[in-house]
Amino acid sequence: MSKEYLSQARYLDARINTKIKQLEALNTLATSATSVLTGMPHSPNKATSKMADIVDKIVDLQAEINRDIDALVDLKGEMRSKLEMVPAEDYKAILEMRYLCWEIHSKAKDILEGRKFDPTFYPVVYGINDDDDWADEANWYKANPSLDVTVDVEKLRAAYNSAKDNPAEENLFRQLRLNQWVKQSVRWMPMDAWDKCDAPVDPDALRGRECYAGLDLSSSTDITAFVLVFPPDDPEGRYTILPYFWVPEDTLELRVRRDHVPYDVWKKQGSILTTEGNVIHYNFIESFIEELGQKYNIKEIAYDRWGAVQMSQNLDDDGFTIVPFGQGFKDMSPPSKEFMKLVLEGRIAHGGNAPLRWMVDNIFIRTDPAGNIKPDKEKSTERIDGAVATIMALDRAIRHQSTGSSVYDQRGLLFI
Repeated sequence: MSKEYLSQARYLDARINTKIKQLEALNTLATSATSVLTGMPHSPNKATSKMADIVDKIVDLQAEINRDIDALVDLKGEMRSKLEMVPAEDYKAILEMRYLCWEIHSKAKDILEGRKFDPTFYPVVYGINDDDDWADEANWYKANPSLDVTVDVEKLRAAYNSAKDNPAEENLFRQLRLNQWVKQSVRWMPMDAWDKCDAPVDPDALRGRECYAGLDLSSSTDITAFVLVFPPDDPEGRYTILPYFWVPEDTLELRVRRDHVPYDVWKKQGSILTTEGNVIHYNFIESFIEELGQKYNIKEIAYDRWGAVQMSQNLDDDGFTIVPFGQGFKDMSPPSKEFMKLVLEGRIAHGGNAPLRWMVDNIFIRTDPAGNIKPDKEKSTERIDGAVATIMALDRAIRHQSTGSSVYDQRGLLFI
């Protein structure tokens, strides 16, 4: 059924694009015919007849395009109705992304907001903002710039009147008529607050300081993150973040072209490192961490149990205290909430690290019925490894503050 809907949608989309190209050609002819009427009045009847034919074709073609667009919207509405019948919310979200153009929408937003760079993709997004009143007709023009010109405003009003008392139709109207993705998860971190925490971080000034680490080990071809968190000397001071990231050297250019993420720029800046070859060399990273251990007083290294068994054993043999860290709600929720609280209070210093900013901005959050939260790698369509490593390291730092007791013990867990 899904393939059938996709096939119909692609056919309609292709037909609309073909007719739009025809319309552009007719508009060019109309301009030419107008020039004939204006500059060459010697045979006005012939020119006038040509112009009238072109105008008739333009009007007919515009009507056909509008009918096809309505059919495409109706088809997506049917697809949306089918997706609403899926009981599992997570699976439903994945299907929405796959079948309702979320991937293209998300890419356009990423480029417009500076998270990605792709000179071959020109993004233009018409839609209402998340906080706009969807019932206000003045906002409808944001998503429909030709409203009441090529798009019949009465048709939109009829769809609104049908939707305003029906939650299912409301979501459909807001998404397909106003381009407001009400069913999608939203990014978690307010980036204006994050950007205010860009106090400079001097690695040399941190030498000898007590710190805690988070290790998020990737597959052999992806990003590995190792993040140090330095607790403040003052109980009300800032937690300083010092992140390190690695990708394979030989796949760097491919990754830039494929992901449209400026890894090459970050490498030149020194904010991302590479290991030789086309896979991550874990031995190199282990040696690098050993060197960091000579510089800084790394009290503990928290690590995601998945895929890091051998490295954790090696680091343990090197004298580091290794702490396995679960990725479920129980372990991730308290430090995730504390992380948000510290950012909002301006008590994080990250030095404006660009890869970490990108990863923090990529975080989508999953919430359980009890209000616990955790970063969701499935819904976070881009990398969040550095953010996860930061949260794990922050947890260990908070639990071992110089007061001798955990902030979780002092005031309990945060609920946000």
